[in-house]
Amino acid sequence: MAVQELEKIARSIVAEGKGILAADESTGTIKKRFDSIGVESTEENRRAYRDLLFTTEGVEEYISGVILYDETIRQKALDGTPFPQLLQSKGIVPGIKVDKGAVPLPHAEGETVTEGLDGLRDRLAEYYELGARFAKWRAVITIGKGIPSEYCIWTNAHALARYAALSQEAGLVPIVEPEVLMDGDHTIERSFEVTSRTLHAVFTELRDQRVQPEGILLKPNMVLSGYECPEQAPDEKVARETVRCFRHHVPAAVPGIVFLSGGQLDEQATARLSAMNAMGPHPWELSFSYGRALQAPSLKAWLGKEENVEAAQQAYYHRAKMNSAARTGMYAPEMEKEAVPA
Repeated sequence: MAVQELEKIARSIVAEGKGILAADESTGTIKKRFDSIGVESTEENRRAYRDLLFTTEGVEEYISGVILYDETIRQKALDGTPFPQLLQSKGIVPGIKVDKGAVPLPHAEGETVTEGLDGLRDRLAEYYELGARFAKWRAVITIGKGIPSEYCIWTNAHALARYAALSQEAGLVPIVEPEVLMDGDHTIERSFEVTSRTLHAVFTELRDQRVQPEGILLKPNMVLSGYECPEQAPDEKVARETVRCFRHHVPAAVPGIVFLSGGQLDEQATARLSAMNAMGPHPWELSFSYGRALQAPSLKAWLGKEENVEAAQQAYYHRAKMNSAARTGMYAPEMEKEAVPA
């Protein structure tokens, strides 16, 4: 596919005021989410939960793309409409998680590499036929004593670039996700250093493997203190250090950076994104690709009960609206008290 078409899709995903819902939890991950609300993780319950998210009225004002899981892209809404078709009818771009998860990296204790390159070309072609127009691959980088190693960073960067090249070949915009985990007691300065090394490796590999930067989106972590660090950097410093780090490494040709929430509190992830956008303009759109930070209130409201669907949809709509405000740098905590429309 011509890079112009890929760029058009990428730019539509980071359109003004909009971002991505990450609904690509693996069966194991969504089971943990369902366990937390006492709901059995059956295929029908998973379908019903995704159905309530995807059919939320008016959410397309704030959500431009949805990342699906292999099971979900094959499922249908209550009225029999395939999920990708349902999303497209609302002007939302369907996407698909294509990696097979992180496994231990040989000869590197405590480090992982993401698998899934075998057979990827054929899987991408099938997902395109099913309606996907973008893909996602996540690499996991852990900060710890003596890690991450250059071996780990560059092995994952190489795999990310191979995936991205295959995705562009298949007509899918690759979301490149090198996640430096926030677990640990490291400082924000250490987070900056590791994120910087990681981005350097990723963009070196992307260039070497002829990936067109205009036709990708980057999904990274924010630069912040490890969750167990005794000194937690305030939102303004998180915003400043994150933007500084990305200006060092991310080409201006990349249409957008869609941040992951990575276990931050819902409102924290929103406030930090808003603080970054308030510092603009930037060379790229700064948006969101949140999973738990968009869904957590909705999941708690739903509890697997049909009578709670409307309340769950209102909770999801509200979080999407708050993150839309963060896209303009105009989010304020007082907005959380707004009445949520039905």
